[in-house]
Amino acid sequence: MLAADLLQLRQTNFALWNPSGGANPPVLVIGVFQPGNPNTLANARNIPLLASGKPGLWTIAAANCNLADGIYHYWFSVTNTAPNLPTQPILCTDPFSATVDWRLLPANLPAGFDLQNDLQPASVVQWQNGQLGAVDPEGETPSFPNDPTPDNLPPNNQLVIYELPTAWSPSFRPGEQSRAVGTFKDVLALVDENSTGANFAGLAVLAAGQSYLSDLGVNALELLPPADSYFKRTWGYDTAHFLAPDWELGSPDGQIASTANSDLATLVQSCHNHGIRFFIDAVMAFGRNEAYQWIDFDDFYIADPSQTPNDPDALGSMGGDGSQPLRDGFGSTLFRYTRPLPNPSYDPISGATSTVAPARALMYSYITRWMRDFRVDGVRMDSIQNVANWDFVGDYKNRARALFAERWAAAGLGGSADARFLVVGEELSMPMTLLTQGRLDGLWNDGFRARVRAAILGQNNGSENFEYTVRNAIDCRNVGFSDLTQAVNYVTSHDVEGFRRERLYTMLSKAGFNGQDVQSRVQLAFVCLLTAAGVPMILAGEEFADQNELFDSNGNVTDASGKEIDPVHFALLEGDAMRQALVTYVTRLVRFRTTQPALSVNDTNFIQVDFNDNKSVLVWQRGMAGQDPVVVVANFSAYATPNGLTDPNAQYVVNNWPPTPIGRSWREVTQARPVSPAQVGQEPIFPWEAKVYTLA
Repeated sequence: MLAADLLQLRQTNFALWNPSGGANPPVLVIGVFQPGNPNTLANARNIPLLASGKPGLWTIAAANCNLADGIYHYWFSVTNTAPNLPTQPILCTDPFSATVDWRLLPANLPAGFDLQNDLQPASVVQWQNGQLGAVDPEGETPSFPNDPTPDNLPPNNQLVIYELPTAWSPSFRPGEQSRAVGTFKDVLALVDENSTGANFAGLAVLAAGQSYLSDLGVNALELLPPADSYFKRTWGYDTAHFLAPDWELGSPDGQIASTANSDLATLVQSCHNHGIRFFIDAVMAFGRNEAYQWIDFDDFYIADPSQTPNDPDALGSMGGDGSQPLRDGFGSTLFRYTRPLPNPSYDPISGATSTVAPARALMYSYITRWMRDFRVDGVRMDSIQNVANWDFVGDYKNRARALFAERWAAAGLGGSADARFLVVGEELSMPMTLLTQGRLDGLWNDGFRARVRAAILGQNNGSENFEYTVRNAIDCRNVGFSDLTQAVNYVTSHDVEGFRRERLYTMLSKAGFNGQDVQSRVQLAFVCLLTAAGVPMILAGEEFADQNELFDSNGNVTDASGKEIDPVHFALLEGDAMRQALVTYVTRLVRFRTTQPALSVNDTNFIQVDFNDNKSVLVWQRGMAGQDPVVVVANFSAYATPNGLTDPNAQYVVNNWPPTPIGRSWREVTQARPVSPAQVGQEPIFPWEAKVYTLA
C-alpha cells in the first residue's frame, strides 16, 4: 500500500504539520458541539501538542486526551503567519481534516482580523474504540456495502462524461436570476431511481422511477469541485479544505447538520451500480481561506507573483503557444510547488525527514484520501498553467493511478487497471509535451469547442479553411494527440463566458437564430461531438439547450460573481417540445457512442468533401477493418437536396460508401430508422443536418 504517513498517524493522534515550526507549540482546542444562538463549543479544553521528534510535526495521542467515545469538534490554535495580518494566535481548521462544520466558527478574532474572511470552521472527528475516524457531525459515516468491482465500469475509450455544476436554478421560468445548491442528494436523484432529491425534489428529472443520467446514456459523471469551498456554492473553484467534501453539498435545506461524507459515498456507489464512473474536478493551483494561509503562509503560498517575478513560483508553466506568463490565482492564493523547504522536514507521505515541497505533500494526501475513501475513477486537474510545475503534475497523476491500481488489486482483479482510470488536465494552450512526457493521460481539447462552434455557424476557425476546421475537430490526431483517450472534446464547458464559450443556445440566439435553426445546429454540434475521435464531455443542460440566465443579451456577465453562479436549469425541459426532442436525439447518439466499437478506436477517414453548388458537406467514416463502420454525412450549409422530401428519386450521392455485407442492411442512428437498400449512400440531405449510419 502506498505510504501516507500523516493520514495513518491521524487515526490515533491529533497531529499538525507546521514546517516553519513556530516559537510556540500549537494548541488543540477541543470540545463538543452545542446548538444554540449562536452555536458554541461546549466543554472546551486547550491541550498543547508536543514536539514529535520530527521537524515540523506536532502531535498528541488521542488516548492521552481523556476523551470519552463520541464526536468532537476542534481547532488548532496557532500564531498567524499570513501577510498583512497581526502576528497573533488564531484558531484554524485542521488542514488534513476529513470533515468541517461551518455551523461552528470561532467566537471571536483578535483585532485586525476580518470577521468575513478570516474565520475557520471547526473540524470534526470521532473517537471510538481507540481510533480517530472520519464522521459527519451527527455520526453518519461513509460506506460502500455493495460496490461493484472496477472492472465492471467502462474503459476510457468508451466514455461519455457529464460535467455537472452544483449550482442549479430552482426557477421554473427562464430569465429569472435565481439559483440554489444542487446537493449530493440532488445529484443522487439523477442516478438512483429510488431517490427524489432534496433541494430540488419536485423536478421531473429527479422523479422516482427514473435515472436521468442512465436514461441519457452517459457513463461518467464529473462533479465540479466537490471538496469544501469557502463560498456559498458557485462552481466550487475556491477550495478551502481539500480533504473534506463540501459541507454545503451535504446540507440540504432543513437538514440539521451536513452529511457530506456519507452522502458522497452513497452517490459514488450509486454511480458504480449504474455503470457510471465518478470523476472529481481537483483545484490545486490555489486555495481560498485554506488553513495553511495562517499556519505557515510562506512555505505553502506565494502572495503576489507580480511583486516578486523572480520567485521560483512566480511564473506559470510554458504553454503550447510558447508563452510563460505570471501565474494567476483568480482572486485566490497560489500554492508553491517549486521552492522546497530550506531545511529537511517531516514528510507527511513517507514519514521520513527529508527535503519537502509542502504543498505537494498536502495534495498527495488530498488525492489519497479521495481515492481510498470515495473510490474516485478519474480526475480532472484544473488550471495546469497556474499549477505551474510539471514534475508535480506528473507525480500527482502517477500517485492517483497507483491508488486506483491498489483498488483494482484489492478487488482481486488481474491484468492492468490502466484502461479504466484517467487523469486529464485543463491547459487550454494544449502543450502536447504534457502527454508525450507522460505528465498527464489527457488534456481538455479546447480547440474542438472553437472549431465545432465555428462550423455550425458556417465559418472557418481562425486561419484554418473550412474543410480543416471540420477535419481537425473530428480527428484529434490532426492537432497532435496520438490516441482518442488523450483528448477530452466538448462543445461547451463550465467556462460559459466570453466569445463562443456561452451555452450553445445563447450563442446561436445572439447570432440571430431561433426555433428549428437552433435545434438543427445544436444537433449538428452533438453529432460532431459524439462521432469524433476523442472522449466526449457534455456540460449539464446542453443536451436540452439550456441557456445562460445571468448574462445579458450580448453574453456579458451581469452579476458581480460572474460566470460561476450561472446555474443549470433542468426545469427548462418540462413542457418544452423542442428541448425534449433534443434530449431524445442526444440520447440516441450517446448510447451509440458508448456501445459502438468503431467509435472506440482512432481510425477516422474522410471519404467525401463537397463544396460544390454552395454546399459544405463532409462525410467521414469511423472504425477499423473488421468492425461495422460508422458513416457520418454532415451538411454545414443551407443546401437541401431539391424535392428531398417529396421526390422518391431525389438523392445526394456519397462516393466511396462502404460495401454492404451479404445479409446486412444499414440504419440511420439519429432517427432510429432503417435505410432502404436502394438509397444506401444516396439519401437526400437537408440544411444544417447530419445523418449517422451503421450496419444493422
